[in-house]
Amino acid sequence: MLRSIFQLLSFITISLFISTGAFSATEDSDFKWPQEITTDKGSVIIYQPQPESLNEDKLKSRAAVSIELNGAESPVFGAIWFTAQLKIDRDERTSTIANINITNVRFPESGNKKYEKLTILLEKEIPKWDLTISMDQLISSLEIEDQRNIQATKINTLPPEIIFVEKPAILISIDGEPEMRSVPSRSLKRIINTAFTIIYEPGEKIYYLNADKNTWYVTKDLMGEWTVGSDIPRGISELAPEEPEDTEELMTDITGEKIKPGPPPIIIVRTKPAELISSTDKAEFKPIEGMTELLYMSNTDSDVLMDINSQSYYVLLAGRWYTSKKMQGEWKYVPGKSLPEYFSKIPEDSNMGSVLYAVPGTRIAKNAVLDAQIPQTAAIKRSQANLQVEYDGLAIFQPIDGTTLSYAVNTATPVIKVTSNEYYAVDDGVWFTANNANGQWHIATKIPNIIYTIPANSPVYNVTFVKIYKVEPEVVYMGYTPGYTYTYIYGSSIVYGTGYYYPGWYHTWYYPHPATWGYHARWNPYMGWGFGMSYSSGPFTFYIGTGSWYHGGWWGPRLYFPYRYGYRHAYRHGARPGYRPSHRRTSNNIYKNPRNRARVTSANSKTNKAYARPATNRANNVYTDRQGNVHRKTNQGWQTRDNKSWKNSTGTRDINRPSTKPSNSRPATRPQQGKYGGFNNQQQLQRNYQSRNQGIQNRRNFNNYRGGGRAARAPVRR
Repeated sequence: MLRSIFQLLSFITISLFISTGAFSATEDSDFKWPQEITTDKGSVIIYQPQPESLNEDKLKSRAAVSIELNGAESPVFGAIWFTAQLKIDRDERTSTIANINITNVRFPESGNKKYEKLTILLEKEIPKWDLTISMDQLISSLEIEDQRNIQATKINTLPPEIIFVEKPAILISIDGEPEMRSVPSRSLKRIINTAFTIIYEPGEKIYYLNADKNTWYVTKDLMGEWTVGSDIPRGISELAPEEPEDTEELMTDITGEKIKPGPPPIIIVRTKPAELISSTDKAEFKPIEGMTELLYMSNTDSDVLMDINSQSYYVLLAGRWYTSKKMQGEWKYVPGKSLPEYFSKIPEDSNMGSVLYAVPGTRIAKNAVLDAQIPQTAAIKRSQANLQVEYDGLAIFQPIDGTTLSYAVNTATPVIKVTSNEYYAVDDGVWFTANNANGQWHIATKIPNIIYTIPANSPVYNVTFVKIYKVEPEVVYMGYTPGYTYTYIYGSSIVYGTGYYYPGWYHTWYYPHPATWGYHARWNPYMGWGFGMSYSSGPFTFYIGTGSWYHGGWWGPRLYFPYRYGYRHAYRHGARPGYRPSHRRTSNNIYKNPRNRARVTSANSKTNKAYARPATNRANNVYTDRQGNVHRKTNQGWQTRDNKSWKNSTGTRDINRPSTKPSNSRPATRPQQGKYGGFNNQQQLQRNYQSRNQGIQNRRNFNNYRGGGRAARAPVRR
């Protein structure tokens, strides 16, 4: 079922909870921490890891542990540092911490001999097990520097044509000048270089645009005015795309009531990159709750703000901000860091909380950047080299700017020529290699470094985000970060697409290239990017997508994922999106696609290791600092493990607890240093604590969102 995009839902109230020491959240049973490993000498309790770095699929982390030896009066607490292989499933937003290697152990409260025995126990037992953690728990606690692709600094930020109309409208994008091909067995032609079904009748010189099974628009001027047609010739009506199975659902709101059709939108056609801002009437601006500096346009499905102080308009398109003094004026790019600082004060639970992923410095923007660095991984069988590359005629290669490489332009598969007998191809996140352009293709085990210098202005730039991590006799561990599906880190936030226009290939077949503009791209913290149009209402569903008139499948964003109930304002009115794709994304994990079923082995998610089980009756409130000291968070503040007991941390107070000193007391000139690191150390622990609770809450909201729970269905608070 299609899922709603950009309802940040109840998770946006997280900050109200994590600021209190009494906060708790319910976790999935599979991801509950601490986790327990049972040995013949007793139990090892591992508290939630505190990741320190993630490089591709290699995780470095530390974690607090306790060992409960058989017959011992009390547990022994300590800290471990380890490296591991991270195995990700973005569909379920789960992570497996596998192939654990203990690199250091510290028991600050044990004697030397006992320390040696306990260290040996941990180094022997922990690598036998795998641990599970949700992506949300992982991301919230990462302490890593951004791992950005250097070429992503060359993302194009020039605006497309930005069209504003004060009436319901739909943008019909054509990839360059219309390319006509004859329709078999009919005296008709079809425009092949568009996602929409546009038929041309040469005799009457009429264009027909399909809106849904029973609705067609007609015009004699492709770039002119369109009207809803009547008495559509049977030969044309039969060319309507197949109706989706859930059409009836499309016509009902979230309560199950029939939707009252909205007015037919006007049609706007463009052959160059463009984005449309469509309001239902004259633009209406309303204040954002809790703010006095910003207004938002309330009668559009676009993200449009007005800055009262500067009397300027801001629009968010594919993660990029543009500003203008007039809605019909010239728009200029604004780097996120140059936005007025009060943009970061937009309440997360407001109507415009959905734009915060593009406001650097906000929690949502930071998490989006971290998410863009988490790879989706898979173990690919080396024996499954089932790739057939189809070309439109003989393979034709064009140079890639700034490199000695070239790429095939007349195929839907990215094929890169390195030398005259060295070729590489990527198919659904899997690298292949061959000694000529036509194969025979084999699973690749190594990729030349020069491929990762492909610049952003190349249509095959996204393949640089597919990596080979590890090679074994039977499998190759591969993975891709979201750059493969066109999510790029730019500055301190994420954007969709490179912003460059790549003309498609037209000959016998049509092969499109990645497109940034024209799809109303918006990001959601649980599902990634969703796509739509600028107007959502009524029966005008605009079936778009695959068709026999071109070869190579879907035209438009990879893994097209439309909104479920329309975007923010349409959602508020109970409308569903006014469009329908013929091809829909069913999974965030490309390795689960049908083409990959035979290639992928379960070794990616399952190993011959046992899984640690959640430890019962133990709170997930124990942490280790970077020095290996062990601390516990209680309702009374922080405690430190010392001499086999918990003692209140000295020299500081819990930053979440109010001071008991009189308000006129003289502040200290500098924080007191406690026994275990002092004020700065406790600040770090407090951040770890807040991040841990944040991850639990995010996971809860993902489950609500995915499962269609009450929080996923409720509109955002206004």
